[in-house]
Formats: sequence, structure tokens, C-alpha cells
Amino acid sequence: MAFALTPEREQQVEDVLTRYPERRAALLPILWLCQRQNGWISPDVVEYVAERLELSTSIVKGVVTFYTMFFDEPVGENVVWVCRTLSCDLRGGKAIQERLESKLGCKAGHTSSDGKFTLLKAECLAACGQAPMVQINDHYYENLDLALLDRFIDTHAANGADAAAAEFATFASFHAPTGRDSGRSSVSSAPPPPSREAVRLASQPPPPAGEKGDET
Repeated sequence: MAFALTPEREQQVEDVLTRYPERRAALLPILWLCQRQNGWISPDVVEYVAERLELSTSIVKGVVTFYTMFFDEPVGENVVWVCRTLSCDLRGGKAIQERLESKLGCKAGHTSSDGKFTLLKAECLAACGQAPMVQINDHYYENLDLALLDRFIDTHAANGADAAAAEFATFASFHAPTGRDSGRSSVSSAPPPPSREAVRLASQPPPPAGEKGDET
């Protein structure tokens, strides 16, 4: 069966196309809309996008395989990105990855046997000041240690992604590379309220003057 977007997303495609003088310029956001619905960029998605934008399938495939945010094979219900750049590595990123591999039952680059999680390594997720961190679907989990990691993964497994995010997530990125749609139909949706963990971190007082890191 040929791929087709829902009527709501078809309207979003039309809205996107009005923003660009050339149809080709809309390739990234339209691929993103398709992946939000389908979970990955399958061959029939490539054909759909190529036809809508009047491009060759080779051009569409080239873009899909260039960007890590697009998946050219099926992924789990939840996509977990573990940051392994220098800032996170210096603060325990390797141990975070190893604990995730143990708890999820799969190595980085693979999907758990129950199809619930795909674990991937990221070069950088732009949260160096809150290292180490991971991203699950649309949410960042920052300033991690192994105990906190265990708590939010266990909460995620027992109560679902929304419960884990409400309790532990520190930031929501609506443009993050996720698997299947998490329920938000538009990237313009209002942001969720801050999690308890985010409130706790924000309420901590600054270090006293003279401590390491003080610039005065």
C-alpha cells in the first residue's frame, strides 16, 4: 500500500510549501512530518516525498542517509540517544551508555527484543553544561548519574514515556529525532510544564563566591 499522510498532515505539507520559493527547499520539514507519522523513512515514504516535491528518489535518499535525525530502517517505539561527546564522556557518558545497554537489553545501534527501545549514540546533543545527558523521544534528561538514570528508565518502563518525562525530563525539544508520533500533531504545540527534576535544578542556589568556576 502506498504511503499517505493523514489529512491534517497533508494540510501541514501545503502550509510548508507556501513558505519556500522552490519545492525542493521544503524537503527537510516534509521528511520530518512523514517520519513523525510513519516512525521511519521507508521506501514508500521516499517515493511519496519525491513525487510531492518533484524530485528524484535518489535526491531524497541522499538527504535521508545524510542526516542522523532520519531513520532509513524501522526503530523502536522509543528512540534513546546517549551523548558521547567530550563533555558527557568526561562526566560519565560511557558508564551511562553501558547502563542503558544493560537495562534495555541491546547494544548501541540496535533495538531491544521487545521493540520498545532503539539505543543510539550521538556525537553531541548541545547540552554540554548539563552533562552527562540522554535524549528519549522529545525529552532531554540531564545532569545524570547512574541512580537517577535507573529511576527514570524504571519509571518509563512501568508507567510510560509521559510519566517519565513529567517526573524527570529537564527540557522538551519538539524538533528532536523521535520514532513514532508522541501525540503532538504540530510542532507549534504549547510546551509542557516543567518536570519536578527541572524545578529542583532551577531552584538550587548558585555556588558561593570564590568556589571553583566563579569568575569574579
